Amino acid sequence: MTSKPSGSTSPENPTPQQRAMPKVNMVTAGDITASLKAGFSDFLARPVMSSFFGLFYALFGILFVWTLVWLGKIWMIIPAAIGFPLVAPFAAAGLYEMSRRLQKGESFGWSEILTVMVSQRKREMGWMAFVTLFICWVWFYQFRTVLVIVLQDSSFSDLDGFLSTVFFTPEGWTFLAIGTCVGAFLSAVLFSVTVVGMPILLDREIDFVSAMLTSVRTVTENPGVMLTWAAIISVTMLLSLVPAFLGLIFTLPILGHTTWHLYQRAVPPA
Repeated sequence: MTSKPSGSTSPENPTPQQRAMPKVNMVTAGDITASLKAGFSDFLARPVMSSFFGLFYALFGILFVWTLVWLGKIWMIIPAAIGFPLVAPFAAAGLYEMSRRLQKGESFGWSEILTVMVSQRKREMGWMAFVTLFICWVWFYQFRTVLVIVLQDSSFSDLDGFLSTVFFTPEGWTFLAIGTCVGAFLSAVLFSVTVVGMPILLDREIDFVSAMLTSVRTVTENPGVMLTWAAIISVTMLLSLVPAFLGLIFTLPILGHTTWHLYQRAVPPA
């Protein structure tokens, strides 16, 4: 009787093959320009639906700030305003789906776009949302900690008093310097794991860890271009907050559509 060679795999129990990690392309400043043009084109193709996401995001920000004032949590207004753009990638999921369908020439209506997150419940978008919210929670927690340590002897009962303490006292300047450094670090982390991580989860079957790793690889292999894109997003979003968050009605959808097209250039099709 012939024995089987050692180390052979039985046909009844084949060894499962691991899914290969997505490849990452090199991108240039020209890709950002082309993606912006494509994103603006998507916005013009569905301006009402695109603006809806920006309007919803802006109204949520206004309501959030008003609630903080009503509750007397004046100190939370600055971290809320700075941390608000951190959740933009998650809020832009519907915009990614719109660009994906427009790119493929698929028809769609409000129901398909507004329920995109519900349709992702069997995939791993929820875990990415958890990562986003966790980093936002860390941002608020560290802000409160630095506030207590640096401004422990200061008191403020209204927004004017708080802003005066923060911007016109040595303690306030120290507080801003530390908070800015920590906030910049957390923003860089969140940007690195979501700039490609969010779109790729909508685009293909992939676990959220692989999606985040692919996103980080995209940033580390294209540091200059991705840093430029991060700066464009940050400046645009912060300027959009100035007119009572209303600038987000236009800037959020354009940035969301653009991010999708930049992802398409950075990560080749499966």
